[in-house]
Amino acid sequence: MKLVVARRRIMEGIDIRKNKRAWLGLIAILTSVTVSGWLDGPLPQPNDSLKKVFQADFLIGTALNLGQIDATDGSTNKLIKQQFNAITAENIMKAQVIHPRWGKFDFDAADKFVAYGDRHGMYIVGHTLIWHSQLPSFVQTITQVDSLRQFMDLHIRTIAKRYASSVDSWDVVNEALNEDGSWRESVFYKILGEDYIIDAFRIAAEAAPKAKLYYNDYNIEQPAKRAGAIRLIKKLQAAGVRIDGVGIQGHWHVDQLPLEAIEQSILEYAALGLEVAITELDLEVLPRNFQGADVNRRMATHHPALNPYVNGLPDSVQQQLAADYESLFRLFLKHGNHISRVTFWGVNDKYSWLNNWPIRGRTNYPLVFDRNNRPKEAFFKIIGVKNAP
Repeated sequence: MKLVVARRRIMEGIDIRKNKRAWLGLIAILTSVTVSGWLDGPLPQPNDSLKKVFQADFLIGTALNLGQIDATDGSTNKLIKQQFNAITAENIMKAQVIHPRWGKFDFDAADKFVAYGDRHGMYIVGHTLIWHSQLPSFVQTITQVDSLRQFMDLHIRTIAKRYASSVDSWDVVNEALNEDGSWRESVFYKILGEDYIIDAFRIAAEAAPKAKLYYNDYNIEQPAKRAGAIRLIKKLQAAGVRIDGVGIQGHWHVDQLPLEAIEQSILEYAALGLEVAITELDLEVLPRNFQGADVNRRMATHHPALNPYVNGLPDSVQQQLAADYESLFRLFLKHGNHISRVTFWGVNDKYSWLNNWPIRGRTNYPLVFDRNNRPKEAFFKIIGVKNAP
């Protein structure tokens, strides 16, 4: 309103025919102000902080890469500290990185991650101890039961013990199930059978007695896979092994939110006495021909139709993204007594893994901060959920 009034007053004071230079100058000024305002967008005020708004309900987290841990980008580092009170290691604690050769560990990046969290008083999530993907090549060559058990024991015990006083929560086992709820035929399952998950949680509980222990997976809000996850959890509980929570990853697609299934899953997992975390939240806006988040699946084609928003997200999609995030957080808030944490899988759109999966080089927009760390409409919709009557 102030800009409109100022514009009118300036224009009223200029006779275009007599003062062409002044008129051209005015156009330059107004264009600069208008474009600058459009580019900058609304910036979060000090009180517009996700972690502050939901501090009485659940933690708000993000996944960090090594560059963010090193704070090489001041703007991104400021945003992380302003908005989030929990951090997850996106890739640097996966076996391929932290345990590249048998018995040889590389803790450099993981130590920096933990130090970053300690320095800023954040809840620290270790991700992940046992996963079928991003394994060092030597694990895939193991064929003997005793050798794989030895690897699992060494791997979990060494890492979990090292960070026993600093990591608050571990994704102990990640993505052990197929879409129908059956066991994924990973190297662990094929050689050790179903009980590998009992061994993994038992070792983790011994090595990190104070950390929360989670099972983490995608699509486990869907009925068939949820049933498989519940069987897995009950198997652990029947064996007397500690499991504290379940992580629903939350890799969903815009305008296709399974809200009823998510709500039912929160209630069913909570009924088992577990915390529920939304661990890897993002909303895909680009087309693909399958659902889920199996990193080993790819789409071979690079047709332009599969990367339609290179020059920016259309307003209609932006609004749908905002509406979907609003619906999700309304649901999370409704069941805040069961939800321990909501973690976005990335700080902003620039760093989302969805830019490179399942097709490399796509321009995706799945998070609530844009590539320049500006809050999107989705951010304000989420904040508004807490303030709604």
